[in-house]
Amino acid sequence: MLKGIPHILSPDLLHALQAMGHGDEITIVDGNYPGTSAGPRLIRADGHSGTDLLEAILSVMPLDDFVPDPAIVMQVVGDAGQRPPVVVEYEKIVARFEPAVKLASLERFAFYKRANAGYAMVQTGEQRLYGNIILKKGVIRPNP
Repeated sequence: MLKGIPHILSPDLLHALQAMGHGDEITIVDGNYPGTSAGPRLIRADGHSGTDLLEAILSVMPLDDFVPDPAIVMQVVGDAGQRPPVVVEYEKIVARFEPAVKLASLERFAFYKRANAGYAMVQTGEQRLYGNIILKKGVIRPNP
């Protein structure tokens, strides 16, 4: 255990977050996502919700403020404007840590393509549908 580090950030996940560079992407996916066959490094976080993982990750990782959409969720198939409850929660968490960031969304297969090309993926035990979010890592700026 470490001081100030959320306990649900496993050693493998902490290593991935630290190793990522500016602009690299990590995706938090729900329990239904085909994570094992996706392609990027897969980190298991079974037993944890997507919302808990998002909160923990954003407590240690900044989002990229050089791009318009550093946080992207998957659109509901057949109703791109619908916002499932888990997405509403993701939006609130992102707003707490990164007030200027608004969630963007991608169609399902476009989301898969982008997520599967990312640096890493965290497979959660999230049971709510559409509990998937791509995060683009930003930079830590020096204190003036």
